[in-house]
Amino acid sequence: MRSTEAVAYYFNQAAAELGLSESMKTLLLTPQRSIKVEVSIPMDNGEIGNFVGYRVQHDSSRGPFKGGLRYHPQVDTDEVAALASLMTWKTAVVDVPYGGGKGGIQCDPKKLSLGELERLTRKFVQRIHDFIGPKIDIPAPDMGTDGQVMAWIANEYSKFHGFEPGVVTGKPVELHGIVGREEATGRGVATITREVVKRQGKTLEGMTVAVQGFGNVGSISARFLAGMGARIVAISDVKGGIYNPSGLDLEALASFARSHGTVTGFSPGETVTNEQLLTLPVDILIPAALGDVITTDIARNMKASLIVEGANNPTFPEADEILNKNGVIVVPDILANAGGVIVSYFEWVQNLQNFRWTYDQVVREQDSKMSQSFDKVYEISKARNLSLRLAAYYVAIQRVAKATELGGY
Repeated sequence: MRSTEAVAYYFNQAAAELGLSESMKTLLLTPQRSIKVEVSIPMDNGEIGNFVGYRVQHDSSRGPFKGGLRYHPQVDTDEVAALASLMTWKTAVVDVPYGGGKGGIQCDPKKLSLGELERLTRKFVQRIHDFIGPKIDIPAPDMGTDGQVMAWIANEYSKFHGFEPGVVTGKPVELHGIVGREEATGRGVATITREVVKRQGKTLEGMTVAVQGFGNVGSISARFLAGMGARIVAISDVKGGIYNPSGLDLEALASFARSHGTVTGFSPGETVTNEQLLTLPVDILIPAALGDVITTDIARNMKASLIVEGANNPTFPEADEILNKNGVIVVPDILANAGGVIVSYFEWVQNLQNFRWTYDQVVREQDSKMSQSFDKVYEISKARNLSLRLAAYYVAIQRVAKATELGGY
């Protein structure tokens, strides 16, 4: 099942629950604009590098398009369109005034020099600058991009439109970014996990957690969950994972990973594959790497009773059905990893106001927004006997449909 088909599958289930008309369903599923551009740059070796850039703008009924910009070899129209629609539902479910967008360049950033990355980024902005802006479409970091890339975008955009730091979020703090943005997604995953466990009348103290992915989201989720009393027993990266039922020393593991380029080989612990990590005997599983990792076979063998999706679209729809039948609670990506877009919203507001927020204010407001959003989804889940995923889509689609009706076609 393609990414767009998976997203449409969840959408259609929630739309049926809402009783949406076929015309409204078509309207909400169809992107408003899809951009594909050639991005050619001089390479360091004197040759011409030819790349393809994408930006899909899905829905703007509730505000400007908002979504990440990823640099990855597998970026294509289907993936970007699916992720753009996910951003529409993500911004709606946490009730920030945005629509959904997503973009990327089909490239391998690890094979490009810093100079090539800068030229690639600036050329991409030259191609799309008329279609982005603080009141039009606001990109942010995603896979393969970071604050430096956002700084280049803001700088290149200013050459055409003047000083507009709100054109992107996720910028370095020194260049009109916001404190706490880099940790926001991981912190949000931990916050949502805490809220689910609280609803079960428990605490995280002593609960075992496996985290797939040791990048920004996975490593920070693990750190915050450990701070809340959970025991992190397994972590993986692209090369494999490490498992220790007694718990992992996260600080020592991070140091080892920096030195060796991977968590595999860390001691004490047992080496496991990424697939094995997903079926370990733990209380909580955090898939925080790539999408499409929880297949039907994996779902049938899972032992965790709670899954909190740190990655985008990690679970196949067929696998999701199996998990639901087995009584596994799954917190969907559009809610679980929305901490990043919430703090991006704060950064955007900060830029529009030319005013800086403090770290304590950012953390307090993000925690409040995440908790309120979970409460609303949980309430709908119980009232309508829906999974948390369908309840999250229900809340999001209802808000977008209402905004579309009120704004007019």
